Amino acid sequence: MTDSVSASPDQPGGARPASGGLLDLLSVAAVVLDADGRIVLWSPQAEELFGYSANEALGGFAGRLLVHEQHLELVDRLFAQVMAGKGGASWAGVFPMRHKDGSTRLVEFRNMRLEDDRRDLYALGLATDQATLRKVERDLALSTRLVAQSPIGLAVVDTDLRYVTVNPALERINGLSAAEHVGRNVHEALPFLDTESIEASMRQVLATGVPILDQESVGHTPADPDHENTWSVSFYRLEASNGKVLGVAASVVDVTDRRRATIEAAQARQRLAVVADASIRIGTTLDLDETARELADVSVPQLADVAAVDVLDSVLNGRSAATARTGPAVFRALAVASAYPSEAVRAADPPGEVARYEADRLVTQCVNTGHPVRVSHVDRDDLRCIARSPEAAALLDAAGLHSYLAVPLIARGKVLGALDLKRTRNPEPFSADDEILAGELAARAAVCIDNARWYRQARNTALTLQRSLLPQRPPDQPGLEVASRYQPAQAADEVGGDWFDVIPLTDDKSALVVGDVMGSGVSAAATMGQLRTATRTLAELGLDPAQVLHHLDRITDRMGQTITTCTYAVYDPHRAECHISNAGHLPPVLVRPGRPPELLDLPTGAPLGVGEVTFHTTTLALRPGDRLVLYTDGLVETRDQAIDERLDALLTHLTEPPRSLEETCDLLLHALRHPGDHDDVALLIARATELT
Repeated sequence: MTDSVSASPDQPGGARPASGGLLDLLSVAAVVLDADGRIVLWSPQAEELFGYSANEALGGFAGRLLVHEQHLELVDRLFAQVMAGKGGASWAGVFPMRHKDGSTRLVEFRNMRLEDDRRDLYALGLATDQATLRKVERDLALSTRLVAQSPIGLAVVDTDLRYVTVNPALERINGLSAAEHVGRNVHEALPFLDTESIEASMRQVLATGVPILDQESVGHTPADPDHENTWSVSFYRLEASNGKVLGVAASVVDVTDRRRATIEAAQARQRLAVVADASIRIGTTLDLDETARELADVSVPQLADVAAVDVLDSVLNGRSAATARTGPAVFRALAVASAYPSEAVRAADPPGEVARYEADRLVTQCVNTGHPVRVSHVDRDDLRCIARSPEAAALLDAAGLHSYLAVPLIARGKVLGALDLKRTRNPEPFSADDEILAGELAARAAVCIDNARWYRQARNTALTLQRSLLPQRPPDQPGLEVASRYQPAQAADEVGGDWFDVIPLTDDKSALVVGDVMGSGVSAAATMGQLRTATRTLAELGLDPAQVLHHLDRITDRMGQTITTCTYAVYDPHRAECHISNAGHLPPVLVRPGRPPELLDLPTGAPLGVGEVTFHTTTLALRPGDRLVLYTDGLVETRDQAIDERLDALLTHLTEPPRSLEETCDLLLHALRHPGDHDDVALLIARATELT
């Protein structure tokens, strides 16, 4: 009975539980000859190599059994040399040997002389098949060369996670020699890396045998201590052919450039997304303040933590934007946006305020030169050149401002103002790429801001003209109390061609007019002024309302490409009659005490300017207390409701308990107008009174 061996294979005297080592791969045969050349020991590997069993080989002469006759003399001579102790009492080389099946095989030999305790001499021959040996040698040489010459860092650690070997590539990557690796565990050799996760991965691979591929590791090494590097690390378990776990192999590839390229590509995609978002969000209206807010909102948080938009006050006041500037600058703040609540917002100029910045301020330098100003790392001296005051500088310092960027708003070659960007919580400083992105946003927004600026100026001009052409407050006429309102479009403060008028006539009569010139802006306002003047002139002639509209139609037609709707009425207080004619306008509303309001059923007629149209005059009673409501379509027309619904709403509000005419005007405008309405409105209400 054989006792089992419990010692570890890695301990002295330990036994392997199964074959599979290098010697087994080589199948090294052992043969022992006595001094006469007889075989006295024959291993199983010898039986496999030469084909003879131990029974067939033991006791026989080795030369006669294994050597061809033509080689016997040489073999005898070599055997004699070994037994005589010549040549170091050993011989090594390749010799052709005869197999039992009659074939010849080249065998690699290591022969040496042995001496036992009785001083008897023997010859030990260790032999293996030359082809097998050469293959193993080639494989080992190839493996060694591959490991040594590979540009990929390679390492082997044992089951205790101590380095057994590293190749030159890994020495270069880690900045440590092989001697500084071997014998140390990962934590001891690489304390500058996240060794806990590395060792955890190695233990996982040791336990499961499942490789871990392309695990990213980031850090600084002695080879490149000033830069952060990124490596792709793969781990796989090493096993002998018999399944014994030898350790873990690791491959390390420097992917710093690839990771940097990936990050840069992601940043480029993000910049494109910001630009695309800006194209959609900036310039949705011609409102200057809204456009500035859109630019500020797009800038956070993708580009900055705090963004401000400031325009030169001279530009807003209608003076031409300068191509080159020197000295201080006066700004009007239009918008401020922040990614989160911050003291830096309090340091910015509140929207609507005007602030003067001296020539040494960075935002002033930006607009004076027309070039961006970037401070990647802000220090206390920089704060003085950024903030509007020492108090604001303290707020920026408390907010953690560490990087600053100002880019000019340039449109049509003129500097309009600046986009002011600050980073407080975002740890990265503004880069050259950020400057390019901010410049792209500013360039797109500047055109929109300039359009809004010109639009505001044109609108103010048109509105001034419009209001100058309308009666400031129509006076009450004999037997008639009047109230009126004009309101420009609430969407972008558009100015149109709506007007109203109250014209005194002879014999205590009064003409009431409401009209609407199609179009908007200065052109519509100017056309409205001409028609209002023409209407007043025609009214002085005492013509019937239909005749007045007939002459206005011809005048409008001669003005060309102008379509106008109009209602013209003449009230005679002595007869308590009202004569009305309509040119394509919405019907007036008649409100009688104690009765529901009604839309007057008048011949609609065609708008003025169509030409060769017949107009009709309708006569109705208008007694004291009766009210006549004249209005333009801006009061009732909307884009999302039918006109009948809106007219019903108008009648409903006029059904409410009687109010003063002024209160009624305010009620109708408040109830029927909505934010964003795209048309202006003229409203005229007249109430018949007792003639005194």
